[in-house]
Amino acid sequence: MPFDYKKTYKDLYMPPKAPGIVTVPAMNFLAVRGKGDPNQTDGAYKEALELLYSVAYTIKTSKRGNHQPEGYFDYVVPPLEGLWWQEGVQGVDYTRKEDFCWISLIRLPEFVTKEVFDRAIREAAEKKQRDFSRVEFFSWEEGLCVQCLHLGPYDDEPATVAAMDEYARAQGYLPDYGETRFHHEIYLSDVRRCKPENLKTVIRHPIRKEKLL
Repeated sequence: MPFDYKKTYKDLYMPPKAPGIVTVPAMNFLAVRGKGDPNQTDGAYKEALELLYSVAYTIKTSKRGNHQPEGYFDYVVPPLEGLWWQEGVQGVDYTRKEDFCWISLIRLPEFVTKEVFDRAIREAAEKKQRDFSRVEFFSWEEGLCVQCLHLGPYDDEPATVAAMDEYARAQGYLPDYGETRFHHEIYLSDVRRCKPENLKTVIRHPIRKEKLL
């Protein structure tokens, strides 16, 4: 049976609807950076997802080619993730989607080295006859965070975020946004096939322990 990151690491991918504290270890990802409203038809965000999934499935099916990576194991492609921020904003402002900066992500299996990644980029470009230079090999350690499962439309996320912030402060933590610390979402539902009220999204925010005077 293919290895499924969601089922194996339930604390990271299937948290309860009540907020909790988690420490997220270092991981490697496929990543594409961009700016603008993710809902824009045929916009940069849509293109980013096409690039990510093309490379992700090139790696997954590499077992069938002449260059099966060392240590390869069969796996379910992990869910799409997104890091979101806006210049001059603590967290995110949902009313200003056009000002979003984002990094779209798909987690990489542990056998994917930079060499394996580079080969997949070349193979995807040859097969699709498309430029995949925007796709990065992205190493990131998220660290201490508050997270929970949001059920419903993306535009209803502010209420969940407020509950997360309240919980974190009650536990003695403060928000800790910065150059490598972002509003983070993990998309457990396919928005094309799921009613908005049934969408499942993991929301995760960076925090730090509050210093006592």
